Parts: sequence; C-alpha cells; structure tokens
Amino acid sequence: MLNRITLPVTAFAQNCSLVWCSATNKAALIDPGGETPRLLAEIDKRSLTLESILLTHGHLDHVGATGELLAVKSVPVIGPSVEDAFWINGLDQQAKMFGLSPVPAFTPTRWLTAGDQVQVGEEVMDVYFCPGHTPGHIVFVHPTQRLAFVGDVIFNGGVGRSDFPQGNHDHLIHSIKQTLLPLGDDITFVPGHGPESTFGHERQHNPYLR
Repeated sequence: MLNRITLPVTAFAQNCSLVWCSATNKAALIDPGGETPRLLAEIDKRSLTLESILLTHGHLDHVGATGELLAVKSVPVIGPSVEDAFWINGLDQQAKMFGLSPVPAFTPTRWLTAGDQVQVGEEVMDVYFCPGHTPGHIVFVHPTQRLAFVGDVIFNGGVGRSDFPQGNHDHLIHSIKQTLLPLGDDITFVPGHGPESTFGHERQHNPYLR
C-alpha cells in the first residue's frame, strides 16, 4: 500500500506529499517546496527511508527545498519533463522575483516522459505528461489506489495559471480533459495547493471545464 500525508509548506501553502510503501518503509517526497527541517522531521518520526524526490514541475514553490534535501540525503531527483529545465535552471531568478533568498541549485537525475513509471518501495505510479501550466508538467497516478498527484494542473474548483513563461491555457485544458479526466471519476487527486477533490467532482462542477 502507498501511504501518504500532505504537508503544506511555505507562504505559498504548497502541498508537498510524503508518500511511502507500507511493505518497505521506503519513501518519496513529491514537490518539496520548502521547510526542509520539517520535511526531514516528518520522515524521521515515521522511521522512513527517503528513496527519491519526485517533481511535477519546475516552479520554485514546488522544488525550493530540493537542493537543501540533497545536501542531507543523497537520493535521485526524478521529474519533471525536460521542457521545464529552464525553470529549474532559473531558480535564482525565480527567488529574486518573489523577494526570497536564493535556493541551492540542482539538476534532476532523471527527466520523465509520458508512459514512464516511478517506484516508491514496491509501489508503482504511472507518469502522465500534462503541459499547460508549465511546458514540462507531469502528473503521478497510482492506478490501484485511484490516487493522483497533479501539481498545479487542476485544483478543487479551479485550474492552474497559464500566464507564466511558456504556459498555454489551451494546452492546460486539453491536458485535463483528454489526459486526466478519462482516467476515471473515482480518482482522488492531491493538488499543488488547497483541498483534495476527485476527477468526477471537477468534471461536473469545475467552472473552467464547462
């Protein structure tokens, strides 16, 4: 089983997910946006072994703690898709834009593409390419548990912004309607910000999808 806890971090209230395999206690952090000591404490208090860092896209509020974590834990950084390399390469510029201190740089160990899979212990998640919010945005889906980690593609009652460099609203809506919603109404998703929802609820009630 894939266990999980959602940890909103920083002033952006970005949902970092700590996920772990119940059989092995091996864990991954999905989108560690900040508050490195808190994230490490959550891992330690559950006696977990951090196995990887998984990234949905390259925005600072989703990757900001990655370099600091790598200074403590030598683990692979997996994702996003290579189209987001310019965001990760420009982390210092992103920090300046928000008036924040610089964050340590990093380079992903493995870029992801549609159809890839990632493993946390014995648990496997499928990778879906969902550009629009950023050009290299990906989504992680655990098909057995009907669970998705969608970053900033779709929210409870909303969708991601597309006014950042290389964002595209048409691509974003296409990603939601043609890639995510067909996976099934029963899938619960953890968005990058705010409360969870299901694809079915958003298909029926999200005003941006009508």
